[in-house]
Amino acid sequence: MSKRLTTPMVRDGGVLREATWEEALGLAARGFRSVVDTHGPGAFGMFSCSKTTNEVNYAAQRFARRVIGSNNIDSCNRT
Repeated sequence: MSKRLTTPMVRDGGVLREATWEEALGLAARGFRSVVDTHGPGAFGMFSCSKTTNEVNYAAQRFARRVIGSNNIDSCNRT
């Protein structure tokens, strides 16, 4: 039997601890925003998977382009 995470984990003072989804997603969003604000949208990149649906790949590229402002999105579709 595999052990799967059932709640998000965040690093707090170098130690992982459980967090709410709201806290974890907020932390991730702040991290993305910090990188873009400091280094520009070209510093952000996203990799998408060919094994997922077209809809998920479309949402990923829309997020990267419209929310982040980056065209740096790639996929294993082209390999």
